[in-house]
Amino acid sequence: MLIGVPKEIKNNEYRVGLTPAGARELLSLGHTVLVQRQAGAATGFDDSEYVAAGAQMASTAAQVYEQAELVIKVKEPQPVECRMLRPGQTLFTYLHLAPDPEQCRLLVESGCMAIGYETVTDAQGGCRCWRR
Repeated sequence: MLIGVPKEIKNNEYRVGLTPAGARELLSLGHTVLVQRQAGAATGFDDSEYVAAGAQMASTAAQVYEQAELVIKVKEPQPVECRMLRPGQTLFTYLHLAPDPEQCRLLVESGCMAIGYETVTDAQGGCRCWRR
């Protein structure tokens, strides 16, 4: 699977959806990882770290959205990002749909499968990732 990581564009959002270590792990499982240049810069991850992990680099978000089968982000997609999503593509990010009907409408119109981190649970309905 080709997994894409665009740079976050929401105001005051500096995190990145995938670290170089995460990219390395996905690559070891046989996936291809495409990261937009400078996607991790604000959190201290240089492009060279992604390249050293084996990721490919993209110059623009449009390239990431055009090629990726799975898009990994941190924050909900902004309208310009929603318009780059397409049928058959999966988006994995925080969505927070309730207060944002425009985002919901644009995601439905895109035809993508959008999975919100906040909705992922285990078989018992809980989120084991936060338990020790």
